[in-house]
Amino acid sequence: MRKAKTGGGSRPYFLDPEVERVLAIAMAIAQELAVVRTRLDTLERLLERKGIVTRAEIEAFVPSAAETAERGSWTQDYITRVLQVLEQEVARIRGGPKAV
Repeated sequence: MRKAKTGGGSRPYFLDPEVERVLAIAMAIAQELAVVRTRLDTLERLLERKGIVTRAEIEAFVPSAAETAERGSWTQDYITRVLQVLEQEVARIRGGPKAV
């Protein structure tokens, strides 16, 4: 087990630091997804209880071309944010400017 220096001291590494970095990103995404899934479930149940929309209608929804494009744009922005940590690390290693 190795130790890594952090702002508050050091923490143990059980895997290679690079693997742990990717694992940390994956776990952060998994945690965010769990929160979003819980909130989505709440919204779907409230909408159905109030007779506004059924889950079947949600499942059958087909987005318009504009909505599909908007979703695609959001997805690209999201992936960019998720991978920003790795892009900054690559820039640091190469000695170039840091990604924003």
